[in-house]
Amino acid sequence: AAYLMAVLAGNDSPSAADIKKILDSVESEFDETIASKLVSELEGKTVHEMIAEGKEKLKSFGGGGGGGAVAVGGGAAAGGGAADTAAPAEQKAAVVEEEEEEDM
Repeated sequence: AAYLMAVLAGNDSPSAADIKKILDSVESEFDETIASKLVSELEGKTVHEMIAEGKEKLKSFGGGGGGGAVAVGGGAAAGGGAADTAAPAEQKAAVVEEEEEEDM
């Protein structure tokens, strides 16, 4: 992420020192070995090329995400039911508040 932040800031080929500076600014841990390996593997490549290559590789995985959507959908339905039962109570509270205001 720090590498990409440096690129977005205009540094087309960030060094390990650039990554360290970004991570130090947010008091995050920095591993020189990992940063140096990342920089050496990305040397001579642009981030845009790497993202394009990654997208092509992801296409070979197929859809496969349907299971998660079903679980999320079920949770949303259950949550919607809870909101429906809470709504009448809120309406009753609003009516009581209106009646109290009229009494004043």
